[in-house]
Amino acid sequence: MIVSFHPLFRGDRNILCASREPGPSDLSAILKASAVVLPQGCQRQLYFMARDNCPNVFPNYDARFRYPGKIGQIRLFMEKSISHPPTQVFQSLAEFKRRYPGSGSPNLPLVFKFDWGGEGETVFFARSLIELDQLLDRTACYEASGQFGFLLQKHIPSGNRSLRVVVIGDRILSYWRICEERNVFQTVNLSKGAKLDSVGDTGLKRKAENMVSDFCRCTGINLAGFDLIFAEDGSTPRPLLLEINYFFGRVGLGGSEHYYRMLKKAIKRWLKAIDV
Repeated sequence: MIVSFHPLFRGDRNILCASREPGPSDLSAILKASAVVLPQGCQRQLYFMARDNCPNVFPNYDARFRYPGKIGQIRLFMEKSISHPPTQVFQSLAEFKRRYPGSGSPNLPLVFKFDWGGEGETVFFARSLIELDQLLDRTACYEASGQFGFLLQKHIPSGNRSLRVVVIGDRILSYWRICEERNVFQTVNLSKGAKLDSVGDTGLKRKAENMVSDFCRCTGINLAGFDLIFAEDGSTPRPLLLEINYFFGRVGLGGSEHYYRMLKKAIKRWLKAIDV
């Protein structure tokens, strides 16, 4: 029996759990299932209820929940020896002040990322000490509301473009996001005015797709959008992985309807592969 918690994928039994915590009836259904299909936005409790009680669960969110946030992702990149920009992790503002006492500061410019958020919403460019201090002031405000953690990354010029590699089951798609304004940071995102290029630099795309494919093989990730860059000056010939987006935009995939068609096909191929 296939149990689907995804509102757009029909199984033998279909359950909605979006606005509530999973309970005994959900567990009962999962225990009888040979495969469970979960929504992209499923909560931790539902995921591990399925993961611990059914041998086949899609998507595989082990990495998402075991390496949470941007800090968790950096830890995962390091454990798997995945190329990424040099990064310093700080669990709190107090830790930053201990490591940079007095007037000390990290090398500038740098990229400042809060531990949460996606699609570039909590990513900032600090060119000067003034801008860094403003971001640290914002950090203090977040910590007052209970949100902790940030990281600092070396700024690596990438020609104002990034590559999005999307994994949907056994399928990999990729496209460049290019900002035409050379001196603007954080517009290398379709939602912020970047332009899409799905055909340029196929050799670099292939390198990035191969790296993501290898990474997914060793982590089990089978539904996510990966952001990568290449150093503009060629100093780092390998792609550098910036972050994983488990919720990702669909414009570059042809829109939501096209995305859901691809997702349904990927789930069906997954079910066929596991012989369910």
